[in-house]
Amino acid sequence: MRRWAASIGLMLEIIDFYRILQVDPRAEPEVIKAAHRTLARLYHPDVAGGSEARMVAINQAWSVLGDPLAREAYDRGRSVLSTAPSAPAPRATEPSWAPGVGRPQGPPSGTVLDFGRYAGWSFGQIERHDPDFLEWLARAPIGRSFRAEIEALLASRARPASTTPAPPRKRGFTRR
Repeated sequence: MRRWAASIGLMLEIIDFYRILQVDPRAEPEVIKAAHRTLARLYHPDVAGGSEARMVAINQAWSVLGDPLAREAYDRGRSVLSTAPSAPAPRATEPSWAPGVGRPQGPPSGTVLDFGRYAGWSFGQIERHDPDFLEWLARAPIGRSFRAEIEALLASRARPASTTPAPPRKRGFTRR
């Protein structure tokens, strides 16, 4: 067993190696290796904008997470710390609106989004506030499951404008 393995218990309270390498704790070893290499290229002291302290932390995280036995021991220690009793987080009585967007206007109508800047808004509220966002959402991969509802909503919005006949075109001087 390596010398640093004995000190893992003390480090667990202070350092989250997964956060340092910016990976999920369930990440595959290949993902962790790729994250280490990418961060090492970014923060190496010989590179402009590099940081020696940051590089030391990245290498320390890699030395634990890159070794399967050390990672297993580290994960066991994390699970012990995470199962310690703690006070439950207070629940909000209202949804927290995304910064800069604010509370939705008008009554909710249709599906309510649970992601993005309009989390907590219904499609009807978004349509009244930002129809361009709905058009984008219908095209984006995340909005494919909502496409039919969004298109119906946007079509109903466009219908009143199309019921008025367009004025006849006037011929100009250049057209013969």
